[in-house]
Amino acid sequence: MESPAAAPTVPRPTSPSRPDIPITTAPPVKRERRWSVAALCIVLAAVAGLAAAAAVTSAGDRTKVLAIARDVPAGQALTPADLTVAEVSADARLTPVPAADRSAMVGKRTAVDLRQGGLLTSSQLAAGTGLGDDKQQVGVQVKRGQAPAGTLSAGDKVLAVTTPAQGEQTDPTDAEAPPSTIKGAVVSVSRPDASGTVVVNLAVAPTDGPLLATRASIGRIALVREPRSS
Repeated sequence: MESPAAAPTVPRPTSPSRPDIPITTAPPVKRERRWSVAALCIVLAAVAGLAAAAAVTSAGDRTKVLAIARDVPAGQALTPADLTVAEVSADARLTPVPAADRSAMVGKRTAVDLRQGGLLTSSQLAAGTGLGDDKQQVGVQVKRGQAPAGTLSAGDKVLAVTTPAQGEQTDPTDAEAPPSTIKGAVVSVSRPDASGTVVVNLAVAPTDGPLLATRASIGRIALVREPRSS
């Protein structure tokens, strides 16, 4: 009996090859971004720390100096009420008077007008009192119209003109005669009162002091400012 023939071998179908899956690089990118953000935060923190340190150092360099508490006209003697203390940063370009010298500044006369809020410097003060050894000082009360309004300042040369007494009859023959005058120099001008009256301190020759004081006491003085170029 013949044995059956062996069945032919059928080849197995080959499965399609799997494509290669590329390895993603997303996680490293995210990690790099996180490191960049962290580095930026560190830099910002360092900058903020340096700024804070600079602010503290700057605050520590502040010094106390004298400032002007209110307006002071030129030629006026400084009083304690004219000065106040301010704190400023140390700066070699600024030369304000130290607050410790406040008592020494009281009584000194100003060479220029001082404005409220400004810093006091030595260059703003006049040397001495404005009087020479051979001069006398006379205070002249000046009402509105008896002196140039708001133009007198320390150092100005003036003529103290004698005005007629109230009710005095002027001789017609003397109408054209020049009035009696006394030469002087302005030492200081006070602040005007409610009526606009000021007191002008004048430096005059010793021979003119008593006469000027007498005429000023009865209000017979008007001031004429001479040209500043003379």
